[in-house]
Amino acid sequence: MNQSKSMLKIVVVGGGNGTAITLNAVKKIDADLQISAVVSMSDSGGSTGRLRNEFDTLPPGDVMRAVLAMSPYHYPLLKKIFYKNRFEGVGKLDKHNLGNLFLVLTEKYNSDYIQSIRALEQSIDAVGRVYPVTLNKTDLVAELDNGDVIKGEAELDEPEYDKKLRIKKAWLEPAAEIYEDAAKTLEEADYILLGPGSLYTSIVATTLAKGFKEAVEKSGAKLIYIAGNARHTDGETGPKKVDVAVKELESYLARKLDMVVYNNHKLSEKEQDFYNSRGWEPIPCDIENCDCEVVQGGFERSGGGLCDEKLSGILKNIIL
Repeated sequence: MNQSKSMLKIVVVGGGNGTAITLNAVKKIDADLQISAVVSMSDSGGSTGRLRNEFDTLPPGDVMRAVLAMSPYHYPLLKKIFYKNRFEGVGKLDKHNLGNLFLVLTEKYNSDYIQSIRALEQSIDAVGRVYPVTLNKTDLVAELDNGDVIKGEAELDEPEYDKKLRIKKAWLEPAAEIYEDAAKTLEEADYILLGPGSLYTSIVATTLAKGFKEAVEKSGAKLIYIAGNARHTDGETGPKKVDVAVKELESYLARKLDMVVYNNHKLSEKEQDFYNSRGWEPIPCDIENCDCEVVQGGFERSGGGLCDEKLSGILKNIIL
């Protein structure tokens, strides 16, 4: 990809569906932008977890979804083909998906995880680059406020412990070094967008590699936290308010956030029913408790969930 030096450099940080939403939003901004993603590498659940254990490989799931979101083609269709469709009745392939298997097979065949990512990018004509935050094999670990230590992203994302216990702090085990190209991408960024997504298992997990904070500090980029307006009631036991999430996120960064983008959409009765069916609950934001600029706007999808088209309009007004 030949990029002009005058292009604004936008880096999206995180993992899971939240990062894909932001990437879809950024790529729809009608301007020449250099788009990159720095993605968490501690996923341990589902298909990704099985492949990690069986092949001693790096987790493919979050990288794969970020790559799909970089495509100019219809993301929901790509997501269905590569991610959502899970194999059934085909032996050991059951519950795996095409995207994960592509990355693992090509990495084993070519002995190069980064080249596997580049191959997937080429196959769907990606408009940007995806960088794993580390190439070290590591797990997310957290201490709860009662002193218990929980190891594994999956165990934190879908906790079986008492959900009244809050995550107190998180780290990677074993410790991991930031991938040098991910560090360079962060250092050269004009804007670093974090989220949306679960605070610890998606966003904080990406910040924990050694060298991440230093790369952000060198960048001088504008740090923007994109907060949705919901959390999984049965998910990670993190903050229940956006302003609290801001303070906890800042404790893992080199400096304070410059801005929070908050979805202030008021749910209709139908949307509330949809949230209930998905196990989501609204997460409020006390703006006066945020020590940074807060941009409010509705980026709710009709019927419920976050809308990348609406988020794109908000980000365009911020970035351009």
